[in-house]
Amino acid sequence: MKKKEFVTQDLLSKIYQNNESGPRKLPPERQLAQEYGVSRFTIRQAVEKLASIGVVRIVQGSGIWINEQARNNPLVYNSITEKRFDQIRFRLISLHKKRPDRDEQQIFGLTDESFIWQFCRLRFVDEEAVQIEISRMPAADFADLNQQIIESSLQQYVLSKGYQISHMLTTYRAVNVSREQAALLGCKKGSPAMHISNRGILEGGRVYEISDIIDINYTCTYVIPHNRANLAFRKGDG
Repeated sequence: MKKKEFVTQDLLSKIYQNNESGPRKLPPERQLAQEYGVSRFTIRQAVEKLASIGVVRIVQGSGIWINEQARNNPLVYNSITEKRFDQIRFRLISLHKKRPDRDEQQIFGLTDESFIWQFCRLRFVDEEAVQIEISRMPAADFADLNQQIIESSLQQYVLSKGYQISHMLTTYRAVNVSREQAALLGCKKGSPAMHISNRGILEGGRVYEISDIIDINYTCTYVIPHNRANLAFRKGDG
């Protein structure tokens, strides 16, 4: 593990290990650099990452403040959500309307006479292609979907239509990159990747999007409360 990643993970762990209440701060950069035996630049990178996921606030002249609201809730971030929007861009590969197949009818609650949008886009992070995303959305709900929207934030687009997003259902499995995927991502055929299946759910229960993503640079971190009830169930105690 790189030093920056170790420092980030260790600081995150210590933030959640500390049960003191009230406003709290991390030690100054100089002190952290001495404690970890790294440069202040490495500490600054780690702290900026913690700030990007909402765990700390960097206040000029005041220090690095821990966000208690974030600390009191489960935290999930990955190699995409930890990035600012200005570090990410999309390129549309294809967009067309089609009739939904049986599975898509079941997911969206549509008939075989309806239409859905299907599009493919390439996601770049820091100008490097890392994801291929194939998505489907009901055409009746998103009639004005176009290239400009697809190459920006779909969630912002959905919210701008007056919908409220409730949940995301996500599944992961390890795969190898196909020849066609490798050509788009600029990597070797057979390279390891993560297949991420997403289902976006609106308030009220309707699904607004399903997507399948191939990611060649995926990492994910969770900080969640211990689920005692689930552990007892798995042991057969419940």
